[in-house]
Amino acid sequence: MKRARGAALLLVLWLVALLTALIGAYALTARMEALQARVGSRGAQAQEIARAGIEYALVRVSDRNPETHWQPNGRQYTWTFDGQQVQVRIVDETGKIDLNQADVPLLSRLMQALGEPPGASDALAAAIVDWRDGDSLTQPVGGAEDADYAAAGRDYGAKDAPFETIAEVEQVLGMTPDLYARLAPFLTLYSGRAQPDAMYAQGPVLEAMGVDSAAWLAQRHAAGAAVNPQLVGTGSGTYSIESRARLADGREASLRTVVRAGASPVPGSAYTLLRWEEGASPQ
Repeated sequence: MKRARGAALLLVLWLVALLTALIGAYALTARMEALQARVGSRGAQAQEIARAGIEYALVRVSDRNPETHWQPNGRQYTWTFDGQQVQVRIVDETGKIDLNQADVPLLSRLMQALGEPPGASDALAAAIVDWRDGDSLTQPVGGAEDADYAAAGRDYGAKDAPFETIAEVEQVLGMTPDLYARLAPFLTLYSGRAQPDAMYAQGPVLEAMGVDSAAWLAQRHAAGAAVNPQLVGTGSGTYSIESRARLADGREASLRTVVRAGASPVPGSAYTLLRWEEGASPQ
């Protein structure tokens, strides 16, 4: 009888320990899920506020009142939405260099403005043009056609067709991830221009155009729309917009998009979405 009672007591103790462990695990899981829900909720809130920044930017860039107009020339604007701070930058796509229209010298000078040596810049710019042109002849300053890709061990050759995305330029022979990261913000597929519009161009693009960027940007900043109403212009209607929301707890979310204002195939939308990229910074 004593042995039976001892075994029963031991079994009860094991069951109590097992139940305690199960309850503890359940409580820990519930707490983790609650924290994840909180984090997700705050992250979603930050994303929606950043999206509100994009919608608001489209309203302000089309505003003809020089006191409230936002210029699409890369200037940073700060806006408060629901008590949270939003920073917005708008760049008209005509202020960038069009990958499908720019010639070798312009592309080369852009890379030089970003710190690349002239010889390497010329060769890579020529390879970019060779990628999109329809012939099999390399450019006078170099370039890359099918035979060059094969010699480099690539299992593809020059596309011989226009670029469809900015990221496609990474496939061009000679392009590196580091250079692409520096180059991409100044490239577009949507301007249709061989030369960018200096009114909206950023520093490296202005340098590529042969303009003294420091003097030009200083003059452009000084002659703001509030000073000279004639400078109020809505641009081409196709914009890169970066919106970054920062909540009071330090959580951030950013959206980078390219939109075309005006009629949209999506019912109820005032713009056509051409590109969308999300980013977040957890706290």
